[in-house]
Amino acid sequence: MSFNRTRCAHCRQKFTPERPGQVVHLECVEAWALAQAEKRDREEAKKKRMAARVERAETAKRREAMQRIPDLIAVAQRAFNAYIRARDSGRPCICCGRTEAMGYGLSAHGWDCGHYRSTGSASHLRFNEDNAHRQLVICNRHGAGRAVDYRIGLIERIGLARVEALESDNQVHKWTADELRGIKAYYRQKLKDLQ
Repeated sequence: MSFNRTRCAHCRQKFTPERPGQVVHLECVEAWALAQAEKRDREEAKKKRMAARVERAETAKRREAMQRIPDLIAVAQRAFNAYIRARDSGRPCICCGRTEAMGYGLSAHGWDCGHYRSTGSASHLRFNEDNAHRQLVICNRHGAGRAVDYRIGLIERIGLARVEALESDNQVHKWTADELRGIKAYYRQKLKDLQ
């Protein structure tokens, strides 16, 4: 029985097969078998990596679904605070007016996102951009927020009418999980756009 000439699957040279289904010369069989085994191993490894990636995504989704409201508030607050610090970057402290350029030895770690009305007393304003501004750690944490100085700086930045609107806002708000996830995503995107 005679077969048509074909190209070797391994070395790509023309040869005449000796039996049906023969795709390589006899000299290339061992090298071709090794190459096929390596290819199968690479494909298996790729499938395992993809399966692991899918599993990690499913685990993350399940973990996020199990998060409680306080956990979601903390994550959303971090995203919000990072955006506020970036938004006010280069501006002086809302309370004392100091900047990095004034030579006080301040670094990026010396700044907080300070709230005019604290998140403890007015938690419904925790994600209000008028209520939050970049503030020195020493003013925010160690100076108890320096509310009087903060108010003066706030009036200069946003005006008396908006400050009084903040001060008179006493509504109660109960955060939902979806709302907090939306806030986190919104401020992460705003931070990305700002940078």
